[in-house]
Amino acid sequence: MEKMNLTTELYPVKRKWFFLPTLDFYIFSEFMVYSCILMLVFIVLFLLGDVFNDLSDFLDSKVPMARTIQYFILKLPGNIRFVLPISMLLSCMWTMAMFGKHMEVTAMRASGLSLMRCGCPIFIVGLFVTGLNFWFNEMLIPYTEREAVILKVAATKSKEESLSFQKMLTYRSPDKKRTWLFKYFDVDGKQNQATLKSFRSDGSLEWDIMADSSEFDSKKGWVFHNVTKTPYSTDGLMPKASSKLNEMTYTREEITETPTDILNAVKDEDELPIWVIWDVLRKTKNMAPRCRAIFESVLWYRLAYPWSCFLAVFLGIPLATKNERSGIMAAVISSIVIIVVYYVVSMGFLMLGKQGVLPPFVAGMLPTLGFIIFGWYNVVRNRI
Repeated sequence: MEKMNLTTELYPVKRKWFFLPTLDFYIFSEFMVYSCILMLVFIVLFLLGDVFNDLSDFLDSKVPMARTIQYFILKLPGNIRFVLPISMLLSCMWTMAMFGKHMEVTAMRASGLSLMRCGCPIFIVGLFVTGLNFWFNEMLIPYTEREAVILKVAATKSKEESLSFQKMLTYRSPDKKRTWLFKYFDVDGKQNQATLKSFRSDGSLEWDIMADSSEFDSKKGWVFHNVTKTPYSTDGLMPKASSKLNEMTYTREEITETPTDILNAVKDEDELPIWVIWDVLRKTKNMAPRCRAIFESVLWYRLAYPWSCFLAVFLGIPLATKNERSGIMAAVISSIVIIVVYYVVSMGFLMLGKQGVLPPFVAGMLPTLGFIIFGWYNVVRNRI
Protein backbone atom coordinates (compact mmCIF):
# COMPACT_ATOMS: atom_id res chain seq x y z
CA MET A 1 0.00 0.00 0.00
CA GLU A 2 2.82 2.41 0.90
CA LYS A 3 4.57 1.56 -2.37
CA MET A 4 1.38 2.33 -4.35
CA ASN A 5 0.90 5.68 -2.59
CA LEU A 6 4.52 6.60 -3.20
CA THR A 7 4.15 5.76 -6.89
CA THR A 8 1.04 7.91 -7.11
CA GLU A 9 2.83 10.87 -5.55
CA LEU A 10 5.91 10.51 -7.78
CA TYR A 11 3.94 9.86 -10.96
CA PRO A 12 0.62 11.75 -10.63
CA VAL A 13 -2.14 11.15 -13.19
CA LYS A 14 -1.73 13.63 -16.02
CA ARG A 15 -4.59 15.77 -17.24
CA LYS A 16 -6.22 14.47 -20.40
CA TRP A 17 -7.67 16.74 -23.08
CA PHE A 18 -7.83 14.49 -26.14
CA PHE A 19 -11.03 13.07 -27.63
CA LEU A 20 -12.59 10.23 -25.61
CA PRO A 21 -15.45 8.86 -27.75
CA THR A 22 -17.12 6.62 -25.18
CA LEU A 23 -17.04 9.10 -22.32
CA ASP A 24 -17.85 12.14 -24.47
CA PHE A 25 -20.85 10.42 -26.06
CA TYR A 26 -22.08 9.26 -22.64
CA ILE A 27 -21.92 12.79 -21.20
CA PHE A 28 -23.51 14.21 -24.36
CA SER A 29 -26.39 11.73 -24.33
CA GLU A 30 -27.11 12.24 -20.63
CA PHE A 31 -27.10 16.01 -21.03
CA MET A 32 -29.36 15.90 -24.10
CA VAL A 33 -31.91 13.71 -22.31
CA TYR A 34 -32.22 16.18 -19.44
CA SER A 35 -32.19 19.25 -21.69
CA CYS A 36 -34.89 17.84 -23.98
CA ILE A 37 -37.09 16.99 -20.99
CA LEU A 38 -36.70 20.47 -19.53
CA MET A 39 -37.26 22.22 -22.86
CA LEU A 40 -40.42 20.22 -23.45
CA VAL A 41 -41.72 21.07 -19.98
CA PHE A 42 -41.04 24.80 -20.37
CA ILE A 43 -42.46 24.93 -23.90
CA VAL A 44 -45.66 23.27 -22.70
CA LEU A 45 -45.91 25.78 -19.84
CA PHE A 46 -45.47 28.74 -22.21
CA LEU A 47 -47.96 27.19 -24.64
CA LEU A 48 -50.52 26.77 -21.88
CA GLY A 49 -50.03 30.44 -21.01
CA ASP A 50 -50.71 31.47 -24.63
CA VAL A 51 -53.75 29.19 -24.78
CA PHE A 52 -55.11 30.66 -21.54
CA ASN A 53 -54.64 34.23 -22.83
CA ASP A 54 -55.74 33.93 -26.47
CA LEU A 55 -57.92 30.86 -26.98
CA SER A 56 -61.13 32.60 -25.88
CA ASP A 57 -60.72 35.22 -28.65
CA PHE A 58 -60.57 32.50 -31.30
CA LEU A 59 -63.49 30.57 -29.79
CA ASP A 60 -65.67 33.70 -29.58
CA SER A 61 -65.00 34.44 -33.25
CA LYS A 62 -65.63 30.78 -34.22
CA VAL A 63 -62.24 30.53 -35.92
CA PRO A 64 -61.53 27.14 -37.57
CA MET A 65 -59.37 24.85 -35.47
CA ALA A 66 -56.66 24.71 -38.14
CA ARG A 67 -56.19 28.50 -38.02
CA THR A 68 -56.15 28.45 -34.23
CA ILE A 69 -53.46 25.77 -34.15
CA GLN A 70 -51.47 27.71 -36.77
CA TYR A 71 -51.50 30.77 -34.49
CA PHE A 72 -50.13 28.87 -31.50
CA ILE A 73 -47.46 27.25 -33.68
CA LEU A 74 -46.37 30.72 -34.82
CA LYS A 75 -46.06 31.73 -31.15
CA LEU A 76 -43.74 28.82 -30.33
CA PRO A 77 -40.41 30.28 -31.63
CA GLY A 78 -40.81 33.37 -29.44
CA ASN A 79 -41.34 31.13 -26.41
CA ILE A 80 -38.39 28.88 -27.25
CA ARG A 81 -36.11 31.93 -27.27
CA PHE A 82 -36.74 32.38 -23.54
CA VAL A 83 -36.74 28.65 -22.81
CA LEU A 84 -33.26 27.89 -24.20
CA PRO A 85 -31.02 29.62 -21.59
CA ILE A 86 -32.80 28.35 -18.50
CA SER A 87 -33.11 24.85 -20.01
CA MET A 88 -29.37 24.79 -20.71
CA LEU A 89 -28.49 25.89 -17.18
CA LEU A 90 -30.88 23.53 -15.41
CA SER A 91 -29.95 20.55 -17.58
CA CYS A 92 -26.24 21.24 -17.02
CA MET A 93 -26.77 21.37 -13.26
CA TRP A 94 -28.99 18.30 -13.35
CA THR A 95 -26.45 16.31 -15.38
CA MET A 96 -23.46 17.18 -13.21
CA ALA A 97 -25.47 16.68 -10.01
CA MET A 98 -26.49 13.19 -11.09
CA PHE A 99 -22.89 12.38 -11.98
CA GLY A 100 -21.86 13.54 -8.53
CA LYS A 101 -24.59 11.55 -6.83
CA HIS A 102 -23.44 8.32 -8.49
CA MET A 103 -19.76 9.08 -7.81
CA GLU A 104 -19.09 9.34 -11.54
CA VAL A 105 -17.50 12.76 -11.10
CA THR A 106 -15.04 11.27 -8.59
CA ALA A 107 -14.16 8.51 -11.05
CA MET A 108 -13.59 10.99 -13.88
CA ARG A 109 -11.34 13.21 -11.78
CA ALA A 110 -9.38 10.23 -10.46
CA SER A 111 -8.65 9.17 -14.04
CA GLY A 112 -7.01 12.50 -14.82
CA LEU A 113 -9.99 14.41 -16.25
CA SER A 114 -10.89 17.85 -15.00
CA LEU A 115 -14.52 18.80 -14.81
CA MET A 116 -13.92 21.36 -17.55
CA ARG A 117 -12.73 18.54 -19.80
CA CYS A 118 -15.69 16.40 -18.82
CA GLY A 119 -17.94 19.29 -19.74
CA CYS A 120 -16.53 19.68 -23.27
CA PRO A 121 -19.52 17.94 -24.92
CA ILE A 122 -21.82 20.24 -22.96
CA PHE A 123 -19.79 23.29 -24.01
CA ILE A 124 -20.11 22.25 -27.65
CA VAL A 125 -23.88 21.91 -27.28
CA GLY A 126 -23.92 25.32 -25.57
CA LEU A 127 -22.13 26.93 -28.53
CA PHE A 128 -24.52 25.26 -30.98
CA VAL A 129 -27.57 26.43 -29.01
CA THR A 130 -26.08 29.95 -28.86
CA GLY A 131 -25.99 29.99 -32.67
CA LEU A 132 -29.50 28.56 -32.79
CA ASN A 133 -30.73 31.24 -30.39
CA PHE A 134 -29.13 33.94 -32.54
CA TRP A 135 -30.89 32.54 -35.62
CA PHE A 136 -34.19 32.44 -33.75
CA ASN A 137 -33.84 36.08 -32.67
CA GLU A 138 -32.74 37.49 -36.02
CA MET A 139 -34.34 35.33 -38.71
CA LEU A 140 -37.34 33.44 -37.42
CA ILE A 141 -38.97 35.29 -34.53
CA PRO A 142 -39.53 38.70 -36.25
CA TYR A 143 -41.40 36.86 -39.03
CA THR A 144 -43.43 34.50 -36.82
CA GLU A 145 -44.43 37.19 -34.33
CA ARG A 146 -45.64 39.48 -37.11
CA GLU A 147 -47.53 36.66 -38.83
CA ALA A 148 -49.12 35.64 -35.53
CA VAL A 149 -50.41 39.17 -34.92
CA ILE A 150 -51.77 39.45 -38.48
CA LEU A 151 -53.43 36.03 -38.22
CA LYS A 152 -55.09 36.91 -34.92
CA VAL A 153 -56.38 40.25 -36.19
CA ALA A 154 -57.62 38.72 -39.45
CA ALA A 155 -59.33 35.88 -37.61
CA THR A 156 -60.90 37.77 -34.69
CA LYS A 157 -61.63 41.21 -36.18
CA SER A 158 -63.97 42.34 -38.93
CA LYS A 159 -62.76 42.57 -42.52
CA GLU A 160 -62.58 46.36 -42.35
CA GLU A 161 -60.63 46.35 -39.08
CA SER A 162 -58.24 43.73 -40.42
CA LEU A 163 -57.60 45.67 -43.64
CA SER A 164 -57.06 48.89 -41.68
CA PHE A 165 -54.61 47.18 -39.35
CA GLN A 166 -52.53 45.78 -42.20
CA LYS A 167 -52.57 48.89 -44.41
CA MET A 168 -52.82 52.02 -42.27
CA LEU A 169 -49.49 53.32 -41.06
CA THR A 170 -48.07 56.35 -39.25
CA TYR A 171 -44.39 57.23 -39.03
CA ARG A 172 -42.18 59.90 -37.44
CA SER A 173 -38.67 60.31 -38.80
CA PRO A 174 -35.87 59.74 -36.25
CA ASP A 175 -34.73 63.38 -36.58
CA LYS A 176 -38.31 64.47 -35.67
CA LYS A 177 -38.55 66.63 -38.81
CA ARG A 178 -41.23 64.68 -40.70
CA THR A 179 -44.46 62.88 -39.83
CA TRP A 180 -46.21 60.57 -42.27
CA LEU A 181 -49.72 59.14 -42.39
CA PHE A 182 -50.60 56.50 -44.99
CA LYS A 183 -54.17 55.31 -45.17
CA TYR A 184 -53.09 52.42 -47.41
CA PHE A 185 -49.41 51.54 -47.24
CA ASP A 186 -47.70 49.17 -49.66
CA VAL A 187 -43.95 48.78 -49.19
CA ASP A 188 -43.49 47.61 -52.80
CA GLY A 189 -45.96 49.88 -54.60
CA LYS A 190 -47.99 53.07 -54.32
CA GLN A 191 -49.01 54.56 -50.98
CA ASN A 192 -52.59 55.83 -51.30
CA GLN A 193 -53.93 58.89 -49.46
CA ALA A 194 -50.60 59.98 -47.98
CA THR A 195 -50.14 62.95 -45.65
CA LEU A 196 -46.70 64.38 -44.91
CA LYS A 197 -45.92 67.10 -42.36
CA SER A 198 -42.55 68.86 -42.18
CA PHE A 199 -41.31 70.56 -39.01
CA ARG A 200 -38.68 73.25 -38.43
CA SER A 201 -35.73 72.76 -36.10
CA ASP A 202 -37.66 74.49 -33.29
CA GLY A 203 -40.50 71.98 -33.62
CA SER A 204 -43.01 74.29 -35.34
CA LEU A 205 -44.94 73.05 -38.34
CA GLU A 206 -43.41 74.33 -41.61
CA TRP A 207 -45.74 72.78 -44.22
CA ASP A 208 -47.91 69.78 -44.91
CA ILE A 209 -48.94 68.02 -48.08
CA MET A 210 -51.88 65.73 -48.79
CA ALA A 211 -51.59 63.50 -51.84
CA ASP A 212 -53.93 61.02 -53.46
CA SER A 213 -50.95 58.71 -53.89
CA SER A 214 -47.20 58.59 -53.48
CA GLU A 215 -44.46 56.27 -54.64
CA PHE A 216 -40.74 55.91 -54.06
CA ASP A 217 -38.24 55.83 -56.92
CA SER A 218 -34.70 54.76 -56.04
CA LYS A 219 -33.29 57.43 -58.41
CA LYS A 220 -35.78 60.31 -58.19
CA GLY A 221 -36.87 59.98 -54.58
CA TRP A 222 -40.46 60.45 -53.38
CA VAL A 223 -43.04 61.34 -56.03
CA PHE A 224 -46.48 62.61 -54.94
CA HIS A 225 -49.55 62.77 -57.21
CA ASN A 226 -52.55 65.16 -57.01
CA VAL A 227 -50.96 67.13 -54.19
CA THR A 228 -52.30 69.88 -51.96
CA LYS A 229 -49.46 71.71 -50.19
CA THR A 230 -50.10 74.10 -47.30
CA PRO A 231 -47.31 76.29 -45.82
CA TYR A 232 -47.58 77.60 -42.24
CA SER A 233 -46.53 80.74 -40.41
CA THR A 234 -43.22 80.89 -38.55
CA ASP A 235 -44.90 79.82 -35.31
CA GLY A 236 -46.48 76.86 -37.09
CA LEU A 237 -50.02 77.79 -36.01
CA MET A 238 -51.54 79.66 -38.96
CA PRO A 239 -51.91 78.00 -42.38
CA LYS A 240 -51.26 80.07 -45.48
CA ALA A 241 -52.77 79.74 -48.94
CA SER A 242 -52.66 76.20 -50.28
CA SER A 243 -51.40 75.27 -53.72
CA LYS A 244 -52.42 72.27 -55.82
CA LEU A 245 -50.06 70.35 -58.09
CA ASN A 246 -50.47 67.32 -60.29
CA GLU A 247 -47.08 66.00 -59.24
CA MET A 248 -44.40 66.91 -56.69
CA THR A 249 -40.99 65.30 -56.21
CA TYR A 250 -38.60 65.33 -53.23
CA THR A 251 -35.09 63.98 -53.72
CA ARG A 252 -33.51 61.36 -51.47
CA GLU A 253 -31.40 64.11 -49.90
CA GLU A 254 -34.55 66.06 -48.95
CA ILE A 255 -36.44 63.02 -47.64
CA THR A 256 -33.99 60.31 -46.63
CA GLU A 257 -36.39 57.56 -45.50
CA THR A 258 -37.50 54.81 -47.89
CA PRO A 259 -40.69 52.68 -47.67
CA THR A 260 -38.62 49.84 -46.17
CA ASP A 261 -37.15 52.22 -43.58
CA ILE A 262 -40.65 53.39 -42.69
CA LEU A 263 -42.00 49.86 -42.36
CA ASN A 264 -39.09 48.80 -40.15
CA ALA A 265 -39.21 51.93 -38.02
CA VAL A 266 -42.87 51.55 -37.09
CA LYS A 267 -42.15 48.12 -35.68
CA ASP A 268 -41.06 47.83 -32.11
CA GLU A 269 -37.26 47.97 -31.99
CA ASP A 270 -37.21 44.62 -30.18
CA GLU A 271 -38.81 43.02 -33.27
CA LEU A 272 -36.15 44.27 -35.71
CA PRO A 273 -33.20 42.11 -36.81
CA ILE A 274 -29.75 43.37 -35.86
CA TRP A 275 -28.80 44.36 -39.40
CA VAL A 276 -31.96 46.47 -39.74
CA ILE A 277 -31.16 48.31 -36.49
CA TRP A 278 -27.59 48.83 -37.68
CA ASP A 279 -28.84 50.15 -41.03
CA VAL A 280 -31.21 52.59 -39.32
CA LEU A 281 -28.38 53.91 -37.13
CA ARG A 282 -26.03 54.18 -40.10
CA LYS A 283 -28.46 56.01 -42.38
CA THR A 284 -29.87 58.41 -39.79
CA LYS A 285 -26.93 60.61 -38.83
CA ASN A 286 -29.05 63.27 -37.10
CA MET A 287 -31.23 60.86 -35.09
CA ALA A 288 -32.60 62.26 -31.86
CA PRO A 289 -30.36 61.29 -28.88
CA ARG A 290 -33.15 59.41 -27.10
CA CYS A 291 -34.00 57.36 -30.22
CA ARG A 292 -30.33 56.58 -30.81
CA ALA A 293 -29.92 55.44 -27.20
CA ILE A 294 -32.88 53.08 -27.60
CA PHE A 295 -31.67 51.57 -30.86
CA GLU A 296 -28.05 51.21 -29.74
CA SER A 297 -29.00 49.66 -26.40
CA VAL A 298 -31.22 47.11 -28.15
CA LEU A 299 -28.45 46.42 -30.68
CA TRP A 300 -25.84 45.58 -28.01
CA TYR A 301 -28.38 43.62 -25.97
CA ARG A 302 -29.37 41.53 -28.99
CA LEU A 303 -25.72 40.79 -29.70
CA ALA A 304 -25.16 39.69 -26.10
CA TYR A 305 -28.38 37.82 -25.32
CA PRO A 306 -27.80 34.67 -27.45
CA TRP A 307 -24.62 34.06 -25.44
CA SER A 308 -26.79 33.52 -22.36
CA CYS A 309 -27.10 29.90 -23.53
CA PHE A 310 -23.33 29.40 -23.45
CA LEU A 311 -23.17 31.43 -20.25
CA ALA A 312 -25.63 28.99 -18.67
CA VAL A 313 -23.27 26.08 -19.36
CA PHE A 314 -20.21 28.06 -18.30
CA LEU A 315 -21.83 28.83 -14.94
CA GLY A 316 -23.44 25.44 -14.54
CA ILE A 317 -20.30 23.31 -14.21
CA PRO A 318 -18.64 25.37 -11.42
CA LEU A 319 -21.96 25.59 -9.57
CA ALA A 320 -22.50 21.85 -9.92
CA THR A 321 -19.04 21.25 -8.47
CA LYS A 322 -19.78 23.54 -5.55
CA ASN A 323 -23.06 21.75 -4.85
CA GLU A 324 -21.76 18.26 -5.58
CA ARG A 325 -22.22 17.13 -1.99
CA SER A 326 -25.41 19.08 -1.42
CA GLY A 327 -27.45 17.15 -3.95
CA ILE A 328 -29.69 17.94 -6.87
CA MET A 329 -32.04 20.27 -5.00
CA ALA A 330 -29.28 22.70 -4.08
CA ALA A 331 -28.09 22.65 -7.70
CA VAL A 332 -31.58 23.40 -9.02
CA ILE A 333 -32.14 26.23 -6.52
CA SER A 334 -28.77 27.76 -7.42
CA SER A 335 -29.67 27.54 -11.12
CA ILE A 336 -33.01 29.28 -10.67
CA VAL A 337 -31.49 32.06 -8.57
CA ILE A 338 -28.69 32.64 -11.10
CA ILE A 339 -30.97 32.78 -14.14
CA VAL A 340 -33.52 35.04 -12.41
CA VAL A 341 -30.79 37.45 -11.29
CA TYR A 342 -29.34 37.46 -14.82
CA TYR A 343 -32.69 38.27 -16.42
CA VAL A 344 -33.53 40.98 -13.88
CA VAL A 345 -30.12 42.64 -14.21
CA SER A 346 -30.21 42.43 -18.02
CA MET A 347 -33.68 43.96 -18.26
CA GLY A 348 -32.78 46.64 -15.72
CA PHE A 349 -29.63 47.65 -17.58
CA LEU A 350 -31.50 47.64 -20.90
CA MET A 351 -34.18 49.94 -19.50
CA LEU A 352 -31.54 52.35 -18.15
CA GLY A 353 -29.81 52.29 -21.52
CA LYS A 354 -33.02 53.13 -23.38
CA GLN A 355 -33.57 56.06 -21.04
CA GLY A 356 -30.05 57.34 -21.67
CA VAL A 357 -28.91 56.81 -18.08
CA LEU A 358 -26.24 54.26 -19.09
CA PRO A 359 -24.12 54.15 -22.26
CA PRO A 360 -25.70 51.71 -24.77
CA PHE A 361 -22.70 49.35 -24.79
CA VAL A 362 -22.73 49.10 -21.00
CA ALA A 363 -26.50 48.62 -20.91
CA GLY A 364 -26.51 45.87 -23.51
CA MET A 365 -23.28 43.97 -22.87
CA LEU A 366 -22.21 44.44 -19.25
CA PRO A 367 -24.62 41.95 -17.59
CA THR A 368 -23.55 39.11 -19.91
CA LEU A 369 -19.85 40.01 -19.66
CA GLY A 370 -20.14 40.31 -15.88
CA PHE A 371 -21.69 36.87 -15.49
CA ILE A 372 -19.09 35.34 -17.81
CA ILE A 373 -16.32 36.85 -15.65
CA PHE A 374 -18.09 35.50 -12.57
CA GLY A 375 -18.19 32.02 -14.11
CA TRP A 376 -14.51 32.17 -15.08
CA TYR A 377 -13.63 33.28 -11.53
CA ASN A 378 -15.39 30.18 -10.16
CA VAL A 379 -13.54 27.98 -12.64
CA VAL A 380 -10.14 29.37 -11.61
CA ARG A 381 -10.94 29.39 -7.88
CA ASN A 382 -12.17 25.80 -7.85
CA ARG A 383 -9.43 24.65 -10.22
CA ILE A 384 -11.76 22.37 -12.08
